Amino acid sequence: MKRIVVVGTQWGDEGKGKITDFLAQKADVVVRYQGGNNAGHTVVFDGKKHSLHLLPSGILNPKIQNVMANGMVINPKAFVEEIDKIESFNLMISERAHIVLPYHLELDKAYEHFKGNEKIGTTHKGIGPAYTDKAARLGLRVSTFIREDRFKTKLAELIKVKNQELRKLGAPRIDFEDLYNEYIVYAKRMAPYVGDTSLYLNQAIEADKNILFEGAQGVLLCLDHGTYPYVTSSSPTASSVPLNTGIAPWLVDGAIGVTKAYTTRVGEGPMPSEILGDLADHIRKVGNEFGTTTGRPRRIGWLDTVVLRHTKRTSGLSYLAVTLLDVLSGIDELKIAISYDLNGKEIDYIPAEIEDFMACKPNYITMPGWKEDITQVKSFDDLPVAAQNYMNKLNELVGVPLAIFSVGPDRNQTILVKEIF
Repeated sequence: MKRIVVVGTQWGDEGKGKITDFLAQKADVVVRYQGGNNAGHTVVFDGKKHSLHLLPSGILNPKIQNVMANGMVINPKAFVEEIDKIESFNLMISERAHIVLPYHLELDKAYEHFKGNEKIGTTHKGIGPAYTDKAARLGLRVSTFIREDRFKTKLAELIKVKNQELRKLGAPRIDFEDLYNEYIVYAKRMAPYVGDTSLYLNQAIEADKNILFEGAQGVLLCLDHGTYPYVTSSSPTASSVPLNTGIAPWLVDGAIGVTKAYTTRVGEGPMPSEILGDLADHIRKVGNEFGTTTGRPRRIGWLDTVVLRHTKRTSGLSYLAVTLLDVLSGIDELKIAISYDLNGKEIDYIPAEIEDFMACKPNYITMPGWKEDITQVKSFDDLPVAAQNYMNKLNELVGVPLAIFSVGPDRNQTILVKEIF
């Protein structure tokens, strides 16, 4: 395959950044195709940890061309803070991507406050309100943002509308002059990287370059196919890549579905295989399961293959990449959810109605665990038999072959089972 999408198969935080960074060693281009700085990718190499929120995971390799595509919403302040931490990189930003401004953050907080017990559990980064403005034709594109005269005129119009919204919600108003004077500086920093990324990507495809596409979050947070309304405001599926990057659908060769060896999610919403108590605390501690962006403790659950098959259907998966397998070492018995019970009926799908999904009870199979430390293994055959059986059962239940697994946070602890590029 020459053009591959790295997809999160669960609720995000599966280790997409690590897998993208690993595959990027053979890539010419890495493309981030949706979301904003509500996402967090952690990449560890030679013991050094890098936390990325907006930038593509190939940004740490100066030989790779990185692209922030039109499907993204970009906070300019966060963007500048992030690029200032990286010494050398190649980057192109879509002129059609949208800008996240301070009033989006204030609206995000206000909406969550007024939802009360029905809150989504957003990161308060303004992502939802920015996508709302995009759909309502009230958005600010990068192409306008970097044009000083046009930015000032457009911002003056927008801020009148947004301050009315903020006033009605009891949120602080935004001062036009203060915002403009701060953000025009960011606009000048961003301008050198801006261009027509659709044109560039199609030229790269014609040149037969290896391209990796990566999204934010996981398929279960997709606006259309996720656990609505507990979702993000865009689509992390492989299906959304053509629209969010400006390439033809048939130019995507396949997708790598990244899954943890167990399940996690951050925020509100259903999670049928959730584990509570001491075992959840143990997995959270060993797996360092705290949000890259927010630091919030992640909820922990057993591996859920109903979720993975849902992702396979709605996004398409060519191969699986299983992360954090080492975290399960030392647990005597491991459970895998294979179906749900909904009102006395066994089902193998995720119900559309959130109340129905919340009522689902998982049906499990149980497999023996392993005691061995697997953090130094270099091949699938090096794994304990119980770990091999666990992985084989996962592949069998999902119906997707294994390509990669990892046994630790470092790039060198990632094992390739099947050549991708």
